[in-house]
Amino acid sequence: MASLQIIIFDVCGTACALHRSAVREFLPLPRLWRPPALPRPVAGFFNLGGDAVPVLRLDVLFGLQRGEDDPEADLYRHLVLIGTGGNASPTALLVDRVLDVATVNAAQVSDVRPAESLNGCVEAEVTWGDWLVHLLSAERILLAEEKQALAELGRQAQSRLNEWAVPA
Repeated sequence: MASLQIIIFDVCGTACALHRSAVREFLPLPRLWRPPALPRPVAGFFNLGGDAVPVLRLDVLFGLQRGEDDPEADLYRHLVLIGTGGNASPTALLVDRVLDVATVNAAQVSDVRPAESLNGCVEAEVTWGDWLVHLLSAERILLAEEKQALAELGRQAQSRLNEWAVPA
């Protein structure tokens, strides 16, 4: 591995990253709609070109504690849109802030054994300046059962969104 391009972001003071190839885009936090009885890790849904996109709270999934509730904090939060190509439906990850798009070399990357993180979601640790960044596997952030439940919630949200579509 000569070099690797990653998207670095902050979640409750923890630096994380994804492979650039796994990220479709990042967006400012839009207004989300939250149907009743959503699981706590799902922040809600937003409409992206007629598609209901689920938003996952990484702080809840990773068991991280948010600091003080600052009413202006949402102004700086971002969504990292993943799920590119193929049959993968887009999913957004709610993060405190996207910090950088960086190119790192092999000397900055240390592999992490799959058994050392839940579902092997942390695949490596990357040295970035003075930070140690957890390189996540987008495919392993959710367990198989969680993916199935999220897909069903997404179908329900899409159905509701389609009911409000105005015929052209």
